[in-house]
This record gives sequence, C-alpha cells and structure tokens, in this order.
Amino acid sequence: MNKIISKEHFSEKVFKLEIEAPLIAKSRKAGHFVIVRVGDKGERMPLTIAGADVKKGTITLVVQEVGLSSTRLCELKVGDYITDVVGPLGQATHIENFGTVICAAGGVGTAPMLPIVQALKAAGNRVISVLAGRSKDLIILEKEIRESSDDVIIMTDDGSYGQKGLVTEGVEEVLKREKVDKCFAIGPAIMMKFVCLLTKKYEIPTDVSLNTIMVDGTGMCGACRITIGGKTKFVCVDGPEFDGHQVDFDEMLKRMGAFKSIEREEMTKLEEHCEAVKENDENSRNAPWREELRKSIKAKERSNIERCHMNELDAEYRSHSRKEEVNQGLTKEQAMTEAKRCLDCANPGCMEGCPVGIDIPRFIKNIERGEFLEAAKTLKETSALPAVCGRVCPQEKQCEAKCIHLKMNKEAVAIGHLERFAADYERESGQISVPTIAEKNGIKVAVIGSGPAGLSFAGDMAKYGYDVTVFEALHEIGGVLKYGIPEFRLPNKIVDVEIGNLAQMGVKFIKDCIVGKTIGVEDLEAEGFKGVFVASGAGLPNFMNIPGENSINIMSSNEYLTRVNLMDAASPDSDTPVSFGKNVAVIGGGNTAMDSVRTARRLGAERAMIIYRRSEEEMPARLEEVKHAKEEGIEFLTLHNPIEYLADEQGRVKQVVLQKMELGEPDASGRRSPIAIPGATETIDIDLAIVSVGVSPNPIVPSSIKGLEVSRRGTITVNEQMQSSIPTIYAGGDIVRGGATVILAMGDGRKAAAAMNEQLKG
Repeated sequence: MNKIISKEHFSEKVFKLEIEAPLIAKSRKAGHFVIVRVGDKGERMPLTIAGADVKKGTITLVVQEVGLSSTRLCELKVGDYITDVVGPLGQATHIENFGTVICAAGGVGTAPMLPIVQALKAAGNRVISVLAGRSKDLIILEKEIRESSDDVIIMTDDGSYGQKGLVTEGVEEVLKREKVDKCFAIGPAIMMKFVCLLTKKYEIPTDVSLNTIMVDGTGMCGACRITIGGKTKFVCVDGPEFDGHQVDFDEMLKRMGAFKSIEREEMTKLEEHCEAVKENDENSRNAPWREELRKSIKAKERSNIERCHMNELDAEYRSHSRKEEVNQGLTKEQAMTEAKRCLDCANPGCMEGCPVGIDIPRFIKNIERGEFLEAAKTLKETSALPAVCGRVCPQEKQCEAKCIHLKMNKEAVAIGHLERFAADYERESGQISVPTIAEKNGIKVAVIGSGPAGLSFAGDMAKYGYDVTVFEALHEIGGVLKYGIPEFRLPNKIVDVEIGNLAQMGVKFIKDCIVGKTIGVEDLEAEGFKGVFVASGAGLPNFMNIPGENSINIMSSNEYLTRVNLMDAASPDSDTPVSFGKNVAVIGGGNTAMDSVRTARRLGAERAMIIYRRSEEEMPARLEEVKHAKEEGIEFLTLHNPIEYLADEQGRVKQVVLQKMELGEPDASGRRSPIAIPGATETIDIDLAIVSVGVSPNPIVPSSIKGLEVSRRGTITVNEQMQSSIPTIYAGGDIVRGGATVILAMGDGRKAAAAMNEQLKG
C-alpha cells in the first residue's frame, strides 16, 4: 500500500497527490504512467506520472473527479493509503532536440505534459506551451510550465483567464507565426483529435498521450487496444504515446464510453451511501446544524461582512507595560460575527494550510451557533496548544493564506483570532475538557524537551494510550514558549493552562534533567522506554563574528529574552541581572528580533532600533509584530548592517558602525540579497546591542547518542515520518528544521507521534 504524503486542491474537482512510491520514483521517466486501485474492490485506473522526487521516494499524480474510481481516490486524505500503485508502465516519451515544439495541454492534461515540457527544454528545444481549460480554475501548474517554456499561451472557454477560445486557436496562432518542428498534445480525447486535425493540415508531426480503459495495465487483458494506422496496438505496452495522425479517435471515443451507464449507476450508489453516512455524522459538513447555518445567510452576504479587528492596548501605555498582553481578544459578539464570514467551503483550503490538521470550518461554525465549548473541543482534537497557537502562529502565512476570501480580494477569515477566542472562553469558563484517551497500553515513551514539538508529541501519544514522560533541561516547562516569547505576546498563565491539560491526560514532566548530561538515551532504554522523541530545539545563538562583538553589553536575543522572560530579571526582587540600555540596537528582522526590541522599549530604552540588512519587505517577522513595534516607537534602520562595535575604556559597547546596503538579486531563500554600498557607512551611539541573527541546534543531545546521523548544520537527520537513523528515536521541531514556527514544530510532533504509534503497535 502507498501512503498519501500531501494533497493539494487545484479546483473544485482537481487534486494533486504526492504518494510514497520509492521504486517507481527511481525508475520513472517522462511519459510513464501508473495503475492505481482504491479499495479491495476498486477499479484499476491509469494515471500519468506528473513528477517524482527520488530523494523523498515520492511520485506526483494529478487527478480529476470524473467517475467512480477517480472520486474514490480524491476522497482520500493525507495519511491514507492507496490500495495499489503499480508502475512505471508504458514507453517513455521520445525526447530529442526537434527544434521548436508546441506542447498543447487541456485541463488536467497539463500534469502529464509537465515532465515532457521539462525534458524537451533540457534537450535544447524551443518550447511553446499552450494551456487550455474551461475556466481559470482549470489552468493548473502554470508556474511550473512557465519555468521550462520559452512562451506560454493560455486559452479558456469562458475568457476568465488568458485568451478566450479553444486550445486549437492557441496552437494555430503559433503555427501561423513561426516554423514548428513537432507537437505534443495531452488532454481530453476530443481535444487531441482536433489538435491532430489541425497539425495534420500544417504537416506538423504530433504525438498524443492516450490513457484509455485499462484493467491490468501490463498487456495482459487487451482492454486498452486502439487502432493506429489500421493496426491494433495496446496503450499500456506500445504507448501511451502514439502518432496522433494515425489514431482512430472516433473508435477510441466509442470504446471509452462503453461503461458510462454502469458507472453512472455506481456513482449514484456511492452518493447515496455517502449521504447516509454524512447524515449520521454530527461532525461532518453535512450535519443538519451545519446545513441550517449555511442556509441562514447567503454566501454573498457572508463575504460582504467586514473582518472584525481585535482590540489592543494603547500603544503609548503598553510600551511601558512589560507583562500586559497587547492583543485583548474578541468579544462574544465579535467572534460570532467573524464566524459568519466563513463560507463553510466544501473543500476548505484553510485546512490544507494547517500543519496540525485542525477541522477549521467545524470549530468556526460552532462559534457561529454559540457553542463555544464545542469549538474548543474541536480544536483540542488535533492541537495540544490552541490558546498558544491562536496568539503566536503566523496564520497569515498558513491557514488564512488559503482562505477563499482572498480570491475575492477580501480579507481572510480571522482564524487565529477565533482559535484564541474559543480556547480562552473554555479556560475562563472553568469547564476545560480533556480529549478522549485510549486504554492504557503500558508502553513507556520519552520526550526530550518541552517546547511546542515535544508538547504536541506528548499530547498525541497520551491520547494513543502510552505512558509519556517529558524531560526538560530548564526549571520551567514550556521551552521557547516560556523563555523566548514575552508575556505581552504570550502570557505564562496561558502556557501553564495548556501544560496542565497535558498533565490531566497523564503526561509526566521531569524538570532540570539534561538528557545527554544528567542521563543518557541508553539510561532511558534501560528504564524500559521503547521510543524517544527528541525535541531539544535550537538554543545555540548565532553571532556575526565582527570586530568588537564580544564587548560588554552585547548579547544574543536568546540570552536577553531568557533573562527577562524566564528569570524575570527586570523585577526588583529577581537575583538575575539584566542590562537596561537607553540606546538599544537589535540586529535582525525576525519575530525574535521584534520581541527583543519591544522588550527593550518596555525596560526604558529611549531609543530602540531594529537594524536589518534588507528592506522591510524582506523581513521574516509577522506583519502584526512590525505594526505593533512601529506603534510603540521602535525605529527601523533597514538596509544597514553592523560591521564593527566600538567600546569605551571599560570594554562596554558605545557605538556601532553600520554599512549601508542595497538590494541585489534574490538568494536561495527567495529574498533579494543585500549588497554593500562601497564607502557608505554610519556610526551611531548605543549602550546595548542584542544580536538576533538566527540560532543553531544545541549539540548536547545529538552528540550524546551514538550512531545518530546529523547534518552539517548539526540538525538531526530524519525521514518523512520524523524517524532518525536509529529506528526507536524520532525527532522534530528546531532540532530538525534549524529554526521554525511554533505550529510547524507542533506539526512535526503530531507526525512523529502517528509514526511511532504505528511502529510500536506493530
């Protein structure tokens, strides 16, 4: 069986699936196809391979719901298994340097055309791609096609995108303007027929790709036979590509319709069965209460409701208040109004953008009907930290970035605000629910680190029935949630409640225990732990290695925030010291830099500055954090980069020399590279510098485990299931990624828990 690794929704009935198939990925070539079967009674369905990743061991298929088998396949979710995937089959596309080539693709035919376009371009051809569809929604993979084409022409039947017209009109446009040596056509049979009639008139050799009716796909049954130049050929063995001018399209079209009446009957049965199941499921989109909500307000009216904006503390007041939360949350009325904006989409894109797989429409619709506790329960089915995520996760780059409102040029539904509201309401009500826990299985698993990845993993493993113990090196549970994020963004009491929920689920916490120093993984194994999840984070700060960087009052953001957040150093009764600068420079442009500079402002800095070598547009920090910082009086010195610190006689930093920068071409991250402007420098007075230019994995845990494979950067190497080179050890979060968001780390924890559960059950 083959696991679905990812699923992307292209349009109403078109999906892209990435599927585990390492052997197929290794041997596949352009033009090859696979036979797919869903369910023990499923039909064998041919699908051309749209792409492959040999390193990941995956292939990509693009599927359109057109019949029973494709509908069953499209209903599968990420993590589900396809019963059979067989291949690669057929003959590979013949690629050479033909000269100028037209690649005509209709609808989902663009997917199998993509590897052909890439191969043709690599062979030195001038490639002109003509993409066609009924509407804009059916124009897929345009970006990828453009990357390997010299010219791209878009044709839509309704004129909603590109030129209005048929694919043949786009092809003929090219044929009239320049000499063409070859044509490839993939799409609906009727489309390929008329492309071939056109190119035959112009005497242009044309290859077509045919995926007709098949039963086995290996030449055994003969169901895929077609007539080519008066001779019978088998698509699965001789094809799938043939000389289009020799294909008997009329015969093929008749054969393709042979089973349509039977399939229609089966589709009707499937729909009736699905409706029966859905009607009995109160959690589904088709539950009566959801249907009533959708009928109560028209979609157009919902989309015209303005987004509710959360109340915030006054900027001047909050810039002097270290522990009061800036965002004040939504009121009940605001939350219910915002929830009405959600269209309860049949294929919700927002869920695709959520790394932990929250049923976003269901929790929002519960808010709309006033069932706030049910909304919280829905969140906790898949998220161990909903109150945390509602505050600090970059929803604008994840779930909200996939909201359908954006396609209508409107603001996305405020998913993060609603998540926070539901979690806060439950906490304040005192009716905190505990997720359903499976019967205890007596198997012990260990978690190293209590940050978001570790807590997420612990929560899921507790639900599965395992005896979970979390080992934390510090004296507080929460990891970066406690030491790295200030209370004006994430109050400690919020984190403590989430941790308390896990304790109620049976998770044990051991503080002040450094795995790799206090105890080793071998000690855990001796104590009977059958699995270990490493979530020790990336707590080793990076510095710039420039002159004067080791002067007094120059520290990393990790040190500064740990002193203030974890050790409460700014309080008079704290034994931990911290520097109170008046002219503070924070180097960097991420969220941690924003946290540091806003903290410095709250500790009395008269001038608090962000110094960043790129422009504001390239800053990785959340837009909300940048907005709040500016409101609080933070200065932004963009396109500046420190090149030297100057110290006074006591060795304390007094000035920083800044190199002025300009932007060049984009680098590997996609951001434009900063380039020094020769001779342009500036020296400014400072008495405290906080360096926030990234972190590296702390080597204590990885270096203590014999045989554990790590990358050159010191991150733990894992496979798709978050499993390390040692089968019983999994890892996730920053120790794998080198630096990531809270929600991505949580997603790693969930994925690792699911994989370890399967391993230990087996």
